[in-house]
Amino acid sequence: FEEVRQFTAKYVSRLQLLADIIAKCDCLTALAYLAHRRNYIRPEITTDKVLNIKEGKHPVLAETLASEFVSNDVELGDKCGNCIIITGPNMSGKSTYIRQVALLVLMAQTGSFIPAESAKISLVDRIFTRVGASDEITRGQSTFMVEMTETANIINNATENSLVILDEVGRGTSTYDGLSLAWAITEHIATKLRCRTLFATHYHELTELSELFTNIKNYNVAVREWAGEVVFMHKIIPGGTDKSYGIHVAKLAGLPKSILYRSKEILEELESTFTKEATGEHLAKNKTKEPDSDTLFVQKNKSVIDRLNSIDVNNLTPIEAINLLVQIKNEIKDK
Repeated sequence: FEEVRQFTAKYVSRLQLLADIIAKCDCLTALAYLAHRRNYIRPEITTDKVLNIKEGKHPVLAETLASEFVSNDVELGDKCGNCIIITGPNMSGKSTYIRQVALLVLMAQTGSFIPAESAKISLVDRIFTRVGASDEITRGQSTFMVEMTETANIINNATENSLVILDEVGRGTSTYDGLSLAWAITEHIATKLRCRTLFATHYHELTELSELFTNIKNYNVAVREWAGEVVFMHKIIPGGTDKSYGIHVAKLAGLPKSILYRSKEILEELESTFTKEATGEHLAKNKTKEPDSDTLFVQKNKSVIDRLNSIDVNNLTPIEAINLLVQIKNEIKDK
């Protein structure tokens, strides 16, 4: 053994070089074999600040679920918006989607082919993630503290060339605290960092940000309600949602009907007392998008619209209707 060791010691540098070459060949061969067997495509790598993937698939789940896996597109960039807010119910595929995008970017940048129909991906300097929920009790950090620490790391280190994926930021504290933080964090990323960002959230109030900022877009996970049941389509489509279907998920989990019924009652009461508007002085302070003419009309004449909504037309006499019309005309004219 000693003789063999002494003999090979003379060739250490050559053996290390050989091992390095074999390792690279092994890695490249594995990627090539995988790409050929799974029909991966060659992504176009560019210096433009874009991230366009058509019919992309999660490289692991697509194999596990086979034909049941639903492919999705993603389009991010300066021209089409570099921040996407994704809303939708639990178990619908939001987290899978954002992780899928990060994985495909990582694979493409390592030189691998990827599972998609086509892809144009610009280089990223780093990929930042804020996903999952866990505490670090040995370090005295709660789940929410870990969440905020990870988010702070992203805010302080991400650049315009980074890729950021956020999953449920703000959920570890009270509703209004969490919503306020999620709103401000998204606003900061969109206006200051301007990096490509995917934010999956249950705070459907955040969809109002697309009305204030030109580079924020809304997407949601398609669902269908049929016979009182919710069917998850797992397809990411443009637009926001105003429902999270949490009670439907609780039903699937097996919670008693009495709790589900009571939850619906409470939800209706809470929703009726909370009006979602993004026209407040503080909410719209940093907006970069001007509202369209229809939105401006609604904002300008809100008192008139509220008045019309409260009128019982069936009990209005002709002379009262004429007088009301004159009053409304004068009020709009004065504005």
